[in-house]
Amino acid sequence: MGKWATRLIALTYLAFLLVIPVGIVFYRTFKDGFGPFWDAVTTPGAEHAFRITVEVAVMAVIGNTVFGLIAALLIARYRFPGRWLLNAFIDLPLAVSPVVVGLALILVYGRFEPVGRFLGDHGFKVIFALPGMVLATIFVSLPLLVRVLVPVLEEIGTEQEQAAYTLGASGFQTFRRVTLPAIRWALAYGMVLTLARALGEFGAIAVVSGNLVGKTQTLTLYVQQEFQNFDAVGAYAAAFLLALLAIISLVVINVLRPKEHSS
Repeated sequence: MGKWATRLIALTYLAFLLVIPVGIVFYRTFKDGFGPFWDAVTTPGAEHAFRITVEVAVMAVIGNTVFGLIAALLIARYRFPGRWLLNAFIDLPLAVSPVVVGLALILVYGRFEPVGRFLGDHGFKVIFALPGMVLATIFVSLPLLVRVLVPVLEEIGTEQEQAAYTLGASGFQTFRRVTLPAIRWALAYGMVLTLARALGEFGAIAVVSGNLVGKTQTLTLYVQQEFQNFDAVGAYAAAFLLALLAIISLVVINVLRPKEHSS
């Protein structure tokens, strides 16, 4: 009885928190058919917002994949002064509001700040431009990949890596042939989580982008704009597109994973 009650509570919680709200968005997106949805997502504004969203998300995933791998290896494989500080900094985005992140970036890279002025004088604009949006997205999604990789690296241990070193393998060869295959699915899953988080970022992006229509407007900002303009169809269509991208990413990684393990 206790087992079924626990399942019922969990399913009810998920239903009211996730399934019903998302289901309502899906229903209202297509309640008048596919035509209005297609018309809404093929407007120039929606297409540009979609393209900017994908560009920012992909660059954020690439940046966090490189840093996340390095940081995870440092935390799991080495003991060094300041290790606890690195751990704390990685978790900082979970504790700080994305709006605060955006404001902090403006205080560093704004056109009237020393760093921002220097970059601007050399033709590199950060705030109210794509680089600032990428930096903000990287920051808010920073912990996801690291926190997926560290437990896996600690679980697999270092025995096989030490054996590879003993046989004369270099550090890069050991990483490519021993470490990377052992963590490939954790790495892929962390990248998918990072992608999903990057696609849905709003707060930090809203601050650093300036929400310039046709220039720095992402899909999340486009959804807000359409709601404010009382265009419910456009807002629901863009929201559905965001949700669909995240769901497809998660489904793909979960469908492919068993096939890889069974081979």
